Amino acid sequence: MKIIPYNKPHMTGKELHYVAQAGFGNRLAGDGFFTQQAHLWLEKNLTSKRALLTHSCTAALELAAILLDIKPGDEVIIPSYTFVSTANAFVLRGATPVYVDIRSDTLNIDEAKIEAAITNRTKAIVPVHYAGVSCEMDTILNIARSYHLLVVEDAAQGILSGYRDKPLGSIGALGSLSFHETKNIISGEGGAILINDHEYAERAEIVREKGTNRSKYFRDEVDKYTWCDIGSSFLPGEIIAAFLCAQLQDAEKITEQRIDIWNRYHEMLSEMEQLAIIRRPVIPSMCSHNAHIYYVILPNGINRKNILEGLKLRGVNAVFHYVPLHTSPAGKKYGRVAGTMTNTEELSERIIRLPLWLGLTYADQQRVVDSLRDLIIGELSKSNKT
Repeated sequence: MKIIPYNKPHMTGKELHYVAQAGFGNRLAGDGFFTQQAHLWLEKNLTSKRALLTHSCTAALELAAILLDIKPGDEVIIPSYTFVSTANAFVLRGATPVYVDIRSDTLNIDEAKIEAAITNRTKAIVPVHYAGVSCEMDTILNIARSYHLLVVEDAAQGILSGYRDKPLGSIGALGSLSFHETKNIISGEGGAILINDHEYAERAEIVREKGTNRSKYFRDEVDKYTWCDIGSSFLPGEIIAAFLCAQLQDAEKITEQRIDIWNRYHEMLSEMEQLAIIRRPVIPSMCSHNAHIYYVILPNGINRKNILEGLKLRGVNAVFHYVPLHTSPAGKKYGRVAGTMTNTEELSERIIRLPLWLGLTYADQQRVVDSLRDLIIGELSKSNKT
């Protein structure tokens, strides 16, 4: 039986050629030719004032927390339904993540509940663009301005997605991207910080380079470099950057092909949504998405574990997603909840992410959808009998 994996990293065909070029070059440690090319691509295509590669999106968020001068006692508002790095980057600086519920439609932070979570210790809001679909950024920015807060976009999943024609990651003061192998554009591990406020640009270079002005030295702007600030080693090596450049050059094509696959799922699953046995993703009209994830929401009362195990037996590797941070041991220890978490707790138990990768065929998708339909109907039948 052919196994349909959940994810399958895509290669454009140029990656190893560029890696070989980097290997024969004079610089492997980072900030060489390929890193600079990646920076230029990100700045041009994402309209960011400054882009800097990091070794992960986690590192980009940690760098952002330093740039915002987050201190012990500060609070940062985030959704609970996100990856641990969204919270951990700020916890490392001594801040308290304040968890807010998500919207039922997009699974993004509920912008209507942010204001109630603000205290005199709140320093920043960190919206997470789930599945590459934008949060309601106009409202979030308005709240931030009213309370003199900073906005850091966690756009780990959002490269080449947009909100009102603005690329995700370019809207807040700072943004972060991921190039992990599970993302649309990949380098194995890797990320970037997007700096949209010039105030942070010079310090970002210093913090990223172990707290030194080494970047200025390599541009011949100073005759030696020295320790200037706190910092860490956030740079990826040139081999990672070379791999990434090959991906970035085909980023538009990769995104278009993923959207075609996403749209096929959306059409195939329309009847199941009409029958109210699943709910499909919702894309607000002001959002353009990058087809990072195709998920379905199961109806209440369905045993998700049975569905996932049944799919696996049929050779389909579908998966659930985040365990809400506010329910985790560290999440309880380091953070606090603001308001009710009804949508977070309910939807996190009902979501299933379907396989989506370049090369997934129509026949593969039909098999995924048919298997999902059969298993859900079977579970519903069991529920009705009891």
